[in-house]
Amino acid sequence: MWDDNVVVMDDRAVKAILFDLDNTLIETSRAGGVAIQKTSELLKTTLGLDDNTIRSICYKFKQKLLHECFDPSSGISIDDVRVRHWEESIGETVGNCFTPSLPTQCYYLWKSSRLEVLCLSPEVHNLLRQLHSRYKLLLLTNGEAQTQKEKVEAVKCEEFFDAIVIGGEHVEQKPCLSIFTLCFNMLELEAQDCVMVGDSLDTDIKGGCNAGVRATVWINSADGAVLDGSVKPDYTIPTVLDLPDILAQLK
Repeated sequence: MWDDNVVVMDDRAVKAILFDLDNTLIETSRAGGVAIQKTSELLKTTLGLDDNTIRSICYKFKQKLLHECFDPSSGISIDDVRVRHWEESIGETVGNCFTPSLPTQCYYLWKSSRLEVLCLSPEVHNLLRQLHSRYKLLLLTNGEAQTQKEKVEAVKCEEFFDAIVIGGEHVEQKPCLSIFTLCFNMLELEAQDCVMVGDSLDTDIKGGCNAGVRATVWINSADGAVLDGSVKPDYTIPTVLDLPDILAQLK
């Protein structure tokens, strides 16, 4: 007798997994916090300012980073742009009473500190190794090309992926359909053969849904966003380490 409570699953086998990078496979937010702390210490030592003023400078930098518009055809490097972020953040807070080299020092300390912290945990390393023995894996990350390449190189994850697609190298990034179509073509698979895994509802999950992937899996950590109804993932897990449980359901 048919049970109306049984969920009928698509019996099409999953052949590939598309992974986001930041805050999905690596803890970019935590690394950014460490980098800001180290840069704060440099600013405090150099300028002799109180903690509130230092926090104000760092907050301004993070806001500039968040709303950054970078044009690679401008002839200015992303490093130059972010040095300027620090220069403006310091100047807007305390005026121009600082040595010209300080913004450069701040930027490269922040950058190197962040990259030093970024890594694949042993658990994620093992997960990718195991998954790569059964599925095609593709890394699909938004962001400025140089910055994302440096992260990929720092965490040494290339060996696990059949392809790596960096949004900043293309006309459109997630959630646009074109970059997902590029990924499917590189894998020589259809959208329904693939699962999209990421922490962003607006880019990873929305993009995967619009592209017609087999399933979307949202990584929602304890301090993650709350579903607002506009984008609905097929599955939600607190950590990418729980992904095998989802894949088992998709067989």
